[in-house]
Amino acid sequence: MSGHSKWATIKRKKGAADAKRGQLFSKLARAIIVAAKEGGPDPDSNATLANAIQKARDNSMPKDNIERAIARGAGSGDGEAYESIAYEGYGPGGVAILCMILTDNRNRAASDVRHIFSKHGGALGTPGTVAWQFERKGVILIDTETVDEDTLMEAALDAGAEDIIHDGSQWQVTTGPSDFGTVRQALETAGIANASADLTMIPKSTIAPSEGDARRLLKLIDALEDNDDVQEVFANFDISEEILEAVAV
Repeated sequence: MSGHSKWATIKRKKGAADAKRGQLFSKLARAIIVAAKEGGPDPDSNATLANAIQKARDNSMPKDNIERAIARGAGSGDGEAYESIAYEGYGPGGVAILCMILTDNRNRAASDVRHIFSKHGGALGTPGTVAWQFERKGVILIDTETVDEDTLMEAALDAGAEDIIHDGSQWQVTTGPSDFGTVRQALETAGIANASADLTMIPKSTIAPSEGDARRLLKLIDALEDNDDVQEVFANFDISEEILEAVAV
């Protein structure tokens, strides 16, 4: 059974996000700008910026784009002033959804997110409705055919990973936020390639919606992710890999 990290990986493998690469780069640049503005332009002393840069690189964002975003964030403060907001609600099947927003227009973002939830069978809640159901973790997904369990466990656990589970066609390595970079680097040094690696919010418990609710839910999540103000979406669904593969067309 699989969750949001697997859904994102399957869509990337199928090229479902290729047509939206420009929008993706804009969101990645926005995260870099805010991180550089809030914590300074040096990724060695700004972990949030380092993670934003790595995510941009993972998505093949050009080096020049990354450097321009850092420079904009480290500038005099002129230009866009982005506000960080969390919106919470429920989707079809009672699945909890947490949306992280970076916007220069709070009213527009609130209206858009509320409309998307309503249109796709969800309901936007009040602050604190679902956030308590998630915790910040590092998640690294590795295709099972690329490494055996013993080799992966030795490299990951020695580097400080918290857990390793078998999730369909992939291994899921979970780390604490502060250990994420160390574990990722240790796996790369050991020659273990990842399918995806990200700091994310993982659910403390999951819900397995019906197939019908699952399909409606994934449309809701995709619609949220298509919104320019939405940076990240997290949900506590547990859906079979077969359904995820079938929907990601």
